[in-house]
Amino acid sequence: MLQLRGVSKSYDGAAALARTDLRIESGRTTVLIGPSGCGKSTLLRLMVGLLRPDSGEILFEGRPLSHADLLQPRRKLGYVIQEGGLFAHLTARGNVALMARYLRQPKDAIDRRVRELAELARLPIDLLERYPAELSGGQRQRVSLMRALMLDPALLLLDEPLGALDPMVRHDLQTDLKRIFRELKKTVVLVTHDIAEAGFFGDPIVLIRDGQIVQQGTLADLVHHPADDYVVQFVNAQRSPLESV
Repeated sequence: MLQLRGVSKSYDGAAALARTDLRIESGRTTVLIGPSGCGKSTLLRLMVGLLRPDSGEILFEGRPLSHADLLQPRRKLGYVIQEGGLFAHLTARGNVALMARYLRQPKDAIDRRVRELAELARLPIDLLERYPAELSGGQRQRVSLMRALMLDPALLLLDEPLGALDPMVRHDLQTDLKRIFRELKKTVVLVTHDIAEAGFFGDPIVLIRDGQIVQQGTLADLVHHPADDYVVQFVNAQRSPLESV
């Protein structure tokens, strides 16, 4: 689905992402994990074409992702940014249908797709007439997911979509997201800093440190076959304090 070959990115001479090779396999959920500032969100923005790499190339469905013609590939990419990124002046329905309306899709087709997505995301249909400020955090994230899925993208990219939610809401959304990914058979790249969340969603998990991939594999691989001492430290730092109770 997506391949990075020798891709790198720097800001003011400081490397945000070292030369990186990575393959995103179709039909699987790949999780990018690591501490804040490690380069995982930079990597995601390169994938969606929001940033240009300083070196290397990105292939989407076997073709180079060209900044000279991003419109066509972007229609096949669904993107959920941190905290949703909904437009405050649009209702939930307006946010979800924005791109479809821009592409002049028929109104009845848009309405039908919005209803389908509301059912899939378990969002009560009456909430679609509210503005983002009138919705809870969990509801806003469901609307953001609906917007990302509106054009039925081949690839779905999510940048810490649940990071700002309280634990109960986060748990419910994790369960719903995994169900949605499975039902739609989507190829997904999800960014998180939470190793439990990475293990819940991801196969494979890609652990990043200082702009470099440290290890790829399952959660069991990271726990039982760490590539180096940093992997051990990262895993141990997130072990639940309840394990010792």
